[in-house]
Amino acid sequence: MTTPVRTHGPDRTAPAAAGAPPSEATVESAPAGATPAAQRPARRRSPQRRRRARRDALLFLALIAPNFLAIIVFSYYPALYNIGLSFFEWDFVEPVPEWVGAANYVDLFTSASFGQVLMNTLIFTGVSVVGSLVLGLLLGSLLATKVPFTGFAQTMAFAPHMLPGAAVGILWLFMFDPNYGLSRWAFSLFGADSPAWTTTSDWSLWSITIAYTWQRLGFVTVICYTAILDLPKDLYEAAALDGAHGWKLFRHLTLPLLSPITFFLSITGIISAAQAFDIISIMTGGGPGTSSSTLSWMVYEQAFQKFDIGSASAAATVLLAILLVITYVQVRYGEKKVNYDS
Repeated sequence: MTTPVRTHGPDRTAPAAAGAPPSEATVESAPAGATPAAQRPARRRSPQRRRRARRDALLFLALIAPNFLAIIVFSYYPALYNIGLSFFEWDFVEPVPEWVGAANYVDLFTSASFGQVLMNTLIFTGVSVVGSLVLGLLLGSLLATKVPFTGFAQTMAFAPHMLPGAAVGILWLFMFDPNYGLSRWAFSLFGADSPAWTTTSDWSLWSITIAYTWQRLGFVTVICYTAILDLPKDLYEAAALDGAHGWKLFRHLTLPLLSPITFFLSITGIISAAQAFDIISIMTGGGPGTSSSTLSWMVYEQAFQKFDIGSASAAATVLLAILLVITYVQVRYGEKKVNYDS
């Protein structure tokens, strides 16, 4: 009786198990000189591709360098130079400024007028930014509904922004005139006399705030109008099918979709309002006293009326710090609350 002999060598015809390493026979069976893909050296770029990449890099530098240089020369250098001047006393006459350390900041924070000027700045900025944003959203939504004479309405809405600040100030001086202006007629409808808007401390700050809000309203309205036209129509159709109309639709759909626009307008509005100068100069000159003076006007007054460059630089540095803090807080808040997925 013949017993079959079992061989103990591997069956070369059997398929390899999944995930098993290749056997020596498999490696040996590979063509001579072949290299696995993972071990192949990276292919070098051709000289033509290297020259093209170098040319593109030089072109990018040539385009960005003038802008970068302009930012350094006209933005960062003046800001740093102003911070340096805030530690000196200078009057435009002495050839060399005199080092006084932090004395300018001490005098600024302990002055009797700084608190009122700072409060005036906050009121002027907050009311003008919030007022122009709310009214701009309402007017932009109204224009987006295709009211009659939409083109004419758009032009009239944007017109205040196209006027220079000096012209806006002169226009509102006539409107606020208590004897002949529009204010006299409006108050007479209620049997009251028009206040002296620009010459009394109770009304001077509100006069420049109203004038500046009206000037910025045109810009905000046009931006909101164009943004509303670009909103996805299918979302409004779906909301209408669910019964959302009017204020409910505006509150829960339009406002969240416009959050990037309102975020942008709020930041630029705060920066612009904090730098407002021409309207204040034409209408009130910061007076009476300091009742309508803001930090920007205080910088001008200290530098070019009192020739105290150190105090002016200190006030400008404080204004810069406030704007940086507000912008930082807004950006951090915007990262969490602003909806960019529209």
